[in-house]
Amino acid sequence: MSERASVAVVGSGPGGAVAACVLAEAGRDVILVEEGPGLGQQSCRPFSIEEMTQKYRHGGVTAALGPCPVAYVEGCAVGGGSEVNSALYHRAPAARLEEWARRFAVEGLGEKDLAPHFEALEAELSVLRDSTEVHPAGRKLAAGAASLGLECRQAPRMARPGPGPLHRLAMSDTYIPRALKAGCRLLDQTRVERLQRRGRGWVLKARTLGPLFEIEADQVFLACGAIQTPALLRRSGLAPRAGATLAIHPMAKLVAQFPEEVNGPDLGVAAQQVKPPHGRWSFGCSISSPQNLALNLLDYPEPLSRLARDWRRMASFYVMVPGSGRGEVGLLPGCPDPLVRYALSPEELRGLDDGLQELARLLQAAGAERVFAAPAAGPDARLTTLHLMASCPMGEHGGLCAADSFGRVRGSEGLRLADASLFCGPLGVNPQGTVMALSRRNALAFLKGGPEE
Repeated sequence: MSERASVAVVGSGPGGAVAACVLAEAGRDVILVEEGPGLGQQSCRPFSIEEMTQKYRHGGVTAALGPCPVAYVEGCAVGGGSEVNSALYHRAPAARLEEWARRFAVEGLGEKDLAPHFEALEAELSVLRDSTEVHPAGRKLAAGAASLGLECRQAPRMARPGPGPLHRLAMSDTYIPRALKAGCRLLDQTRVERLQRRGRGWVLKARTLGPLFEIEADQVFLACGAIQTPALLRRSGLAPRAGATLAIHPMAKLVAQFPEEVNGPDLGVAAQQVKPPHGRWSFGCSISSPQNLALNLLDYPEPLSRLARDWRRMASFYVMVPGSGRGEVGLLPGCPDPLVRYALSPEELRGLDDGLQELARLLQAAGAERVFAAPAAGPDARLTTLHLMASCPMGEHGGLCAADSFGRVRGSEGLRLADASLFCGPLGVNPQGTVMALSRRNALAFLKGGPEE
């Protein structure tokens, strides 16, 4: 078995889906390769155990090792992380773009440079900036913020309004169907083990259910995410610095119990967020299904034992701090999965601890009867992250950057990156919108370069 395409896009999350769509609609022969299955959002209840089993890598049981381990999740399905997240959408903060452009000599990264790409995405995805959706947990967060003199905003979402809860829009609803309509071919449940240069093009050594087979392509766009992209590069003997600069947004959670119901089986996750002016942390609502509440109550046997009775009066909330620690993605001989490590900085630890105390005070001001916070430091800490980035930073600073300003991997002609690994550090907000904007920018730059690229 073998496949041939002009362009192979590896990974079908927000970065890969956008790249495949842009290239296919421009008339390129594109094959989109995804390790996970093609299921769509209707295959199971959102934020359920079934969703974790079907669409998360290893069922979501993955962790970055360190003095304070940090659990992280990766989507592993057609559509990637967009299939399992809350569809939040943010533009990259202008100040962060300016900082990256200055420190890493990134070309074409100003706010004005990316604005056309954000605008196009927002029009194509019908991004909702305001919604009439009423979420009880979001109302509690907003009420508590107001009582402390803080502003609570509703984050924009990729969602379709309608009766009842909003329908989240994932890549399986949007860019992937467009790419397929334009002639893109999709190989799901196909893991790319390594890349190999052959002549002027590339060979992808891939595996579906049987032995390895080859996918030949003139050009390759890698969009496997900030963990799997550097792991694939390193397995292939490419980009020796790949994986050395992983950044995350560390997060700690607590559960608040209220006198009245704030939860239900089909409520989803509220989009309300609180970002204090000092910028040391931000607050928001988290997944509050009974299963996720149980995970967040592991250190509290008494409320955990009453969860079946009380879960509708409980909701999970998070405090997130901008990343300032240092992580890396490495390989273990004979192990198919990468070794991920992360060392939290003292600033992150203080921010999580202080932020949890402030969040508890906010929720008590909103009427919470009890607040249950998990440990935020030490080997028993229950820290998580949903945002992984910056493992292969872009820019013209050759000593720091695995790829150039437009995602071309140094020393590997015809190989590009199209995911959050390209970031030059922690973004400070949900990265999904920025991943798509950079992918669109880089795919269009490739097309302008001509067919020989």
